Amino acid sequence: MIFALRICMCIVYCLKKVQILFFVFLLLGCEFLDYHPYDTQLGDDDLRELNHKSIEIIERKCADKDTVRFIMMGDSQGWYDETEDFVGYVNENCHIDFVVHGGDITDFGMTEEFLWVHDDMKHLKVPYVALIGNHDILSSANHTYCTMYGAEDFAFTAGFLRFICLNTNALEYNDSKEIPNFSFMEAELKDSLNYTNSIVIMHAAPGTEQFNTNVKDVFHKTVCAYRGALFALNAHGHHTSINDLFGDDFMYYQCASMGKRSFLLFTVTPEGYTYEEILF
Repeated sequence: MIFALRICMCIVYCLKKVQILFFVFLLLGCEFLDYHPYDTQLGDDDLRELNHKSIEIIERKCADKDTVRFIMMGDSQGWYDETEDFVGYVNENCHIDFVVHGGDITDFGMTEEFLWVHDDMKHLKVPYVALIGNHDILSSANHTYCTMYGAEDFAFTAGFLRFICLNTNALEYNDSKEIPNFSFMEAELKDSLNYTNSIVIMHAAPGTEQFNTNVKDVFHKTVCAYRGALFALNAHGHHTSINDLFGDDFMYYQCASMGKRSFLLFTVTPEGYTYEEILF
């Protein structure tokens, strides 16, 4: 009887200890618990629709400009120190209007990766817009991208220039979605906005493993049909290259990854454009 009583007392004591530990765990839960790495909840409204917010600034500041200067960079995926150095270099050395991130913001599509890159990019002295890359579609990452940056296909006007930014990562969708989005592209062809030249930007260029090979010719024809089409830009390849992909003297400029510590700087006027690769 005494032995049984002692056992009961030990059980009660242990239960009280467990209750205390559980209560402490609840109090300190924020220190131990984290969201699932692919959770798309951002919480802070300041982290939503970033492209829309940047475009408002770009269109306002470039409205009357006859010279537009911008940077094309991409593939920050995992190169956080290099991205931080990029931001510092641009702020100190480049007189530009805005930056375009060509996609593959992340490596594994995790929400924290989006946040880590933006923690660096938000320190730019000029606005930036970001396209979606194939790594930014992994798992539920495309939902995170859309929540954080906005639509996968978007366009904006900077002075006399129209920038048409497209999701071309067809491979990631297994033919479940129209990639590229020709409906969006054709709507842009019919717009009545006041601009004289256009530049098309994408993550993966025609001919890469991500691009739907069956539509590359009609895609290129649509790109060239935009008003005053100057050239196209892409990332994805991780090295700098300039390609006449279709043999018609319409150039596709590919920027390197942040791992190469390189980006492309373009200066565009109504008379033409120049570009240079800059190492930092």
